[in-house]
Amino acid sequence: MKKVWKQILSRGIDLSGLVVFFFLWEFVPRLGLVNEQFIPPLSKVLLYLWKLASDGSLFMHTAASLQRMGLGLCLAILIGVPLGMFLGGAASPTFSKQLKPLLKILGQINAFSLFPLFILFFGIGEFAKIAIIFWSTVWPVLFTTILGVQQVDPLYIKSARSVGADRLTIFRKVILPGAAPVIFTGIRSGATQAFLMLMAAEEVGAKAGLGWIILNSAVNSIMPRLFAAAIVIAILGLAINYFILFLEHTIVDWNPEP
Repeated sequence: MKKVWKQILSRGIDLSGLVVFFFLWEFVPRLGLVNEQFIPPLSKVLLYLWKLASDGSLFMHTAASLQRMGLGLCLAILIGVPLGMFLGGAASPTFSKQLKPLLKILGQINAFSLFPLFILFFGIGEFAKIAIIFWSTVWPVLFTTILGVQQVDPLYIKSARSVGADRLTIFRKVILPGAAPVIFTGIRSGATQAFLMLMAAEEVGAKAGLGWIILNSAVNSIMPRLFAAAIVIAILGLAINYFILFLEHTIVDWNPEP
C-alpha cells in the first residue's frame, strides 16, 4: 500500500507543473495580466477545439497533416535505414569515410531553406511538402543507423562466422537486432523533425492541415483556433513518439540499456 501511495505521489509531482501551467493559462488572461486578444483563456481554447471536432474539420485537417508526415517519414526510413546499413557495415571503411563529410554537410542544410528549390522541381503541390519532410527526416535516420551498425560488437559477428553463419544470417541475427535500438532512436528523432517541418511546410501553399489552421488563424486573428491547433499538434507529437516506442518494444526483444 505504501508503494502505491509513493507511485501516486510521484505521478502527482510529475503532473504538477502541467496543472500549474493550465491554471495560469486560464486565469492570467481573465485577470487582465495579459491581453486576452492575443492569449485567450484555456477554456475558450478548449471550447473552440470542441467546435472544430464537432463539425469534423479538426479530423480532416489532422488526417491531411498525418498523411504528409507519414509519407515523408516512411520514405526516409525506406531510404535511410538500408543506406545506413550499407555505409555502416557493407561498404568499405574508406568509402564510408570519404562520403561522411558530404553527408554531414547535407544534413546541416535546413529543409525549409530549400523550399524554393523543391517548388522549382516539384511544384507547389503535395510532393513538395513531402520532399521537405523527407529531407528533414532522412538525416537523423541515416546517421543513427550508421552509428547503430558500427556499435555492434565485432565479437558477436566473429562468433557467428565461427559456427558457419553466412552473411545474410549474420545480418538478420546479429547486425539488425544489435543496431535496432539505435535505429529506433533515430526514427523517433526523425519523426520529431518531420512534425516540426510539417507545420512550416503547411503554412506555404497548403489548403488543409494543422499548419494551415495556425497560419489562417493568425492572419484572421482567431487566436482560440490557433491555440486549439497548437494543442492538437502537441498531443499528436507525444502520441507519435509513444507509438514508435511501442513499436520498438514490440519488435526489439532486447535492449542493451538496463
